Amino acid sequence: MDPAPRAFSELPSDPELRLPVPFACGTSGYGGPRDDGAPTARVLDGRRVTQCALSRVCGVCGAGLGRPIAFLGSRLEADRNAFHFPPAHLECAESLLGAYSGITVPVLGQEDPVTSWVLVTTPAFEFVRPATEDLDRRPTFQPHSILDERVAG
Repeated sequence: MDPAPRAFSELPSDPELRLPVPFACGTSGYGGPRDDGAPTARVLDGRRVTQCALSRVCGVCGAGLGRPIAFLGSRLEADRNAFHFPPAHLECAESLLGAYSGITVPVLGQEDPVTSWVLVTTPAFEFVRPATEDLDRRPTFQPHSILDERVAG
């Protein structure tokens, strides 16, 4: 059974945090990274992140992307124009933002809790894999010309 795409309301739930687990985080249904097989909203699944980039699918629902494309991340990521969470449909990113606002633990692959989420929209992006000398070994998504930026939290 192919677990994607899924409507936001049908995403599995993290049993610890009680949050919807997006496609890019991986779950037992998506082949996720947790040892016990339970869905987790804390970490990104590297295979799914790459799939989102190369196949242009939404990091939240797993369906194909159109335009505009949305990115959700920390203020630091927005300032660097380098997001770790994959691109998403605007509606999916807004739903995720609503569900994750106010969370006080690191989620969605963030190393620290995010106190203020930033949502940007763009027509296109570059997928940048880390170089051997990079300290942060996670790939990033670098939006092209920003159409809109919103801060929440």
